[in-house]
Amino acid sequence: MATRRALLALLVIFPFTAHAQDWPTRPIRVIVPYPPGGSTDIAARLIGESLSRSLGQQTVIENKSGAGGVIGVEVAAHAAPDGYTILVVPDFVTSAPHIFKMNVDPMTALVPVIQISRQPVVLAVHPSLGVSTLAEFIALAKREPGMGFATSGVGSQQQIVAEWFAKLAGIKMQHVPYRGGGQAINDLIAGHIKVASLGSTPLVPHYKAGTVRILAQSTEARSPSLPDVPTYQEAGIKGLVLDQWLGVFVPTGTPPAIVAKLNAKIGNALEEKNVRENLLKSVQEPVGGTAAKFAALVRSDYEKYGKLVKELGIKAEQ
Repeated sequence: MATRRALLALLVIFPFTAHAQDWPTRPIRVIVPYPPGGSTDIAARLIGESLSRSLGQQTVIENKSGAGGVIGVEVAAHAAPDGYTILVVPDFVTSAPHIFKMNVDPMTALVPVIQISRQPVVLAVHPSLGVSTLAEFIALAKREPGMGFATSGVGSQQQIVAEWFAKLAGIKMQHVPYRGGGQAINDLIAGHIKVASLGSTPLVPHYKAGTVRILAQSTEARSPSLPDVPTYQEAGIKGLVLDQWLGVFVPTGTPPAIVAKLNAKIGNALEEKNVRENLLKSVQEPVGGTAAKFAALVRSDYEKYGKLVKELGIKAEQ
């Protein structure tokens, strides 16, 4: 009986092993849980183009937006663990389980592959607001409590940073969640909303053009791409430090050989001059590294965001 069970186990494992050796033999879909135009989408397309060349198979970007990013995460988690579906997502994936009722647990349903980049979350305002520094904004917010601020969605790192800032600064703001960073930026530029807490990537061209002002960034040190913008700490909000990262995940059960190959190929992509220059141009610092290192970061941030979500009272119905 034991011999029979062992034989059956080998018969089950063998197809996956053979499959991993041949992978990929058809196009790979890349799930982005936000609409086109945001920082996640930009990075996914850069990585996807490189993978198409290095793997010899087309990568197809699928923007599965909705529920602040939850829908895309769930689509990826429920996909077959065969290497033909990968997820590119920010660290929202580590905060979402503390906020939303999800049909999957990302911590067990997804396997970390590699960190793509890190970038600051920035506080941006429309020029018509009439403020040029964080101190001026705080003074205005105290005179006019309840100003709306846009983010890419409820539970996003953008919301967490803004709520954290408001608490430390002693001001009150009203969250206005969008279905993605691109839509929020369009309304900010048009002046339909005057304040936004967003990933820095898609805002940089508008900042350089003078159509938006960036008052602060959330990283420990200033991004090389935003040397004139102070960090929250430099602007007087001590203790507010948060790196927004982007990473690649695959469904749990994906053969380790495929995970290793994806890690290597994406790691190589992050060394390509074109990819690095375009990430840096969009204020994303390329990172890379091992799957194990990324998995440790994911676990650490899951615990950190659990504490912040509770302290800030962030809820899905906001």
